Amino acid sequence: MFERVVVGVDPGTAATGLAAVRGGDRGPEVLEALTVRTPSTAPETERLRTLRDSLAALLHRTSPQAMAVERLMWGRNVRSAMSVARASGVVLLTAADAAIPVHEYAPLEVKLAVAGNGVAPKGDIRRALERIHGIAKLPREPDAVDAVAVAVCHLQQNEALAGLKR
Repeated sequence: MFERVVVGVDPGTAATGLAAVRGGDRGPEVLEALTVRTPSTAPETERLRTLRDSLAALLHRTSPQAMAVERLMWGRNVRSAMSVARASGVVLLTAADAAIPVHEYAPLEVKLAVAGNGVAPKGDIRRALERIHGIAKLPREPDAVDAVAVAVCHLQQNEALAGLKR
């Protein structure tokens, strides 16, 4: 049996997308999706605490069986990458504190699983979630939509593995 509720995370310090998605016979259903925003003027430690508290509250409200996190891809901006790496660390620690297994997916994997195209732009991801996966109530915020996509990617991967085991 594959996981029924998965929390997807698109990590960042300024904005982190969080989504709880239930898998089922009728397709994925978004239980909750939000973007955690932190002020750039706040100390990084406070920003990370806000992220932890928001994620811990979502885990408490939704009782997921797994967490899917978009893996950090290192770019040219090392300062930005370090900030996202710290946010990712907070996400992983929060999951560990809640005894929730974590699965990481590269952005290309998420796009390929959701839209069938590893370089799909954000608009295509949104349309694929609505049309292909039948998700009617997507959030407006792009970071929250990305978190939904990460959770849907995991549900698909997990469902495929369950099918192989039968």
